[in-house]
Amino acid sequence: MQQRYVGNSGLRVSSLSLGTMSWSRETDEQDASALLRTFLDGGGTLLDTAASYGEGRAEAMLGGMLGDVVARSEVVISTKAGLSTADGRRSVDTSRNGMLAGLDASLARLGTDYVDLWFAQAWDPNVPLEETLSALEFAVRSGRARYAGVSNFNGWQTAKAAAVAGFPLVANQSEYSLLCRSPEAELIPAVEDAGLGLMAWGAMGRGVLSGKYRGQIPADSRAAQERLAGYVEPYLEGSASSVVEAVAMAAKGLGRTAMDVALSWLLSQHGVATAVVGPRTPVQLKEILDATL
Repeated sequence: MQQRYVGNSGLRVSSLSLGTMSWSRETDEQDASALLRTFLDGGGTLLDTAASYGEGRAEAMLGGMLGDVVARSEVVISTKAGLSTADGRRSVDTSRNGMLAGLDASLARLGTDYVDLWFAQAWDPNVPLEETLSALEFAVRSGRARYAGVSNFNGWQTAKAAAVAGFPLVANQSEYSLLCRSPEAELIPAVEDAGLGLMAWGAMGRGVLSGKYRGQIPADSRAAQERLAGYVEPYLEGSASSVVEAVAMAAKGLGRTAMDVALSWLLSQHGVATAVVGPRTPVQLKEILDATL
């Protein structure tokens, strides 16, 4: 798998990142371990998680595999703080106290004394941006994070963060795919101008670009689950359906899979450092790796 620099920094990551949003929920420990081994065997290095995934359980599951499935020094770990979901309610807190307390908890769950890349996971309108950035800077200067970035910031928010930070931000992690091209208007130009790299989550259009939802909703899919149906539904009709059909047609004409076409397109776009994929099973990951290796 190709290794790429993140923006103008010296941080190198694999072109695909293994997302862990489903870990501890849809993906159990056995499957998670198999996912990690398969990803590493395929040349992957970047493991992406967050304190908000499974209310910390995804981080804990990953931490339990460090030193067993893989040595800490062989992987790049990114995690996030500032966003939590309890009882179905979304809460944002990127205050200095909230961020640094979140980082300490993440490090404890991961069983490591540093993460390679740490993000403020969301824009917080109630906290001065400078305060949030001071937490990121302190984490980097204290060695608890090697690099820092922002996640789910739009174009002007990213540009402002990069301009006022007293240290180099290296990445923005935001949704980007053939079904979500809004970053092209402002975010990607802002990211490139600031020298950041884009970590694109939702790289497969929340799974829809694989083509598995064409004319049906598979019983074992995210769209068939009450908790995740709302996550997938925006891409199941309207103009999204036309894009999915176009990708399927292109794939057929090229003798490739729809997954291969969608990921190859994304990884060729300006500013994209890595595509975050979140397979729930080893079979799904093997299909992704077969498409991109």
